[in-house]
Amino acid sequence: MAQVTATAERTVDAGPERVFAALGDYRGTRSRMLTEHFSEYEVREGGQGEGSTVHWKLAATSKRVRDCLVSATVPRENTLVERDANSSMVTTWTVSPAGEGSRVRVETTWTGAGGVAGFFERTFAPRGLQRIYDEQLAKLDADLRA
Repeated sequence: MAQVTATAERTVDAGPERVFAALGDYRGTRSRMLTEHFSEYEVREGGQGEGSTVHWKLAATSKRVRDCLVSATVPRENTLVERDANSSMVTTWTVSPAGEGSRVRVETTWTGAGGVAGFFERTFAPRGLQRIYDEQLAKLDADLRA
């Protein structure tokens, strides 16, 4: 089994502090960032950053639906880490200054399958997840501009 990684980045038109607060706003901004790939979104604890627990289902494809129960931590400034209790998946959101705006980077890693299935997962899953994240980051930018 090999580690699989998917990443996406975008520059948004807001300062790092505002962007980081929006990423940790599970009851507001994050719910508005959802794409059609997400269902059953529910904040179970907290709702703002560290200590929040959130559930959703992610349909990466019509046949592959992942049931996620994530806990949020803030291990360092401008870094939000979401660990899925149901799998090895860890998603890290990092915000850094970029001119008058901010650079947002999202990276998800998980332990992939072995064998032929693992080869296809390592080949195709990162691109699919990157497309989902690109759409989410565009929604984040639009939400911050509104």
